[in-house]
Amino acid sequence: MPEMLEIEEYRLAANPVIGRSISAVHAPDEWYAKGATTTDALRAELPGLRITGTRRIGKLMLVDTDGPVLGLRYGMTGRILVDDTAPIAALEYSSDRNDPAWDRFGLDFADGGSLVIRDPRRLGGVELDPDESKLGPDAAAVTLKPFRAILTASSAPLKARLMDQAKLAGIGNLLADDMLHRAGLAPARPANSLSDQEQAKLHRAMRRTIEVLGARGGSHTGDLQAERKRSGVCPRCPMVELRRNDVGGRTTYWCADCQI
Repeated sequence: MPEMLEIEEYRLAANPVIGRSISAVHAPDEWYAKGATTTDALRAELPGLRITGTRRIGKLMLVDTDGPVLGLRYGMTGRILVDDTAPIAALEYSSDRNDPAWDRFGLDFADGGSLVIRDPRRLGGVELDPDESKLGPDAAAVTLKPFRAILTASSAPLKARLMDQAKLAGIGNLLADDMLHRAGLAPARPANSLSDQEQAKLHRAMRRTIEVLGARGGSHTGDLQAERKRSGVCPRCPMVELRRNDVGGRTTYWCADCQI
């Protein structure tokens, strides 16, 4: 599933379109236009504009133009194709098929080439001038002081707080489980129950998880990933079976022995 690491790969893959002018917009699915945006607006406002840059905040990819900003969300199964090439060939928990019938949005460019979102489950979306202020700081850049404030302001389960995109942008289910395992913290603990030392340890684990999994190739490469299954065992505690619970509405794997 695309989390912040995958979206960064998408953003980098889209950099070759910077400087190109949009000649046509394919927006066949009204469901995929989010907020106040409509498919008619996408088709009317984007042609003729030049791409001036790409950015990312958490899981939101932003394509800057000399007009409105184009916000691209990929949901659980969305992939980007740039000039018919996908930087990520397949996603964890998505279909192995590669069907153009799943193309929900696309841009054609005046000098040739294209940018397409292919999304089997239609859980992503496209929006003009998305409200960037609705997102918290990016998890890859947040420093310790604001991170402490994010945790201490809520008694929600720790994992749920980390995945609240309005407070901390970018952490998804796989990254959350892996970083909490690295930090030795239970996912259902109240976020505001952590000591100063535990907050600092979690912040280090978050930054390290993002760095290591990014170098490995994505959020699906975490230490827990091979054991994210019924009867899976903790990679740090031999013969200790991982717990499988629902935390914050997400299936969660954790070790009751080493995560406290």
